[in-house]
Amino acid sequence: MPVKIRLQRHGRKGKPFYWVVAADVRAKRDGKFLAKLGTYNPNTNPAQIELDVDASVQWLQNGAQPTDTAKRILSYKGALLKHHLLGGVAKGALTEEQAQAKFEAWLEEKSGKVVAKKEDLAKAKEDAKAKALEAEKEVNEKRKAAQAEAEAPAEEEVAEETAAETTEEAPAAEADENKEAEA
Repeated sequence: MPVKIRLQRHGRKGKPFYWVVAADVRAKRDGKFLAKLGTYNPNTNPAQIELDVDASVQWLQNGAQPTDTAKRILSYKGALLKHHLLGGVAKGALTEEQAQAKFEAWLEEKSGKVVAKKEDLAKAKEDAKAKALEAEKEVNEKRKAAQAEAEAPAEEEVAEETAAETTEEAPAAEADENKEAEA
């Protein structure tokens, strides 16, 4: 019975979530499977992958063939490297301790890269948020300046009208005084 390590789709429309499974080649994509090896969530950044490395290696040693995407996931989590190292142990090129040490060193290096990427993403998100805040402050300053300009001419018009009224009232008052003096 040929076995494939492949992805089984779950989740809702537009939000896929996958199980990494070992399944018979003849089974449907989302049908029966022999073993669930892990999960893969591409909706997060970086993608969230949980994988049982030992079970995956066991299936690889039994002859299971991963699909292209499953192969990338197995490689990312180190299952293919561990399978390779165990092949070297079987041939006598390495001891079990050396293979385990190499695998642990690779895991530490990989986790360092993942942490660095998460920090870079968080920093980029903070920078974008700060930049957006600056842009918003600038827009608010422009709006306040435009509103102040709009109010300033209105105040000037009111001042001009009051000045015009006072100049009109002064000659009229003098004319009234002159008429009273003549009478």
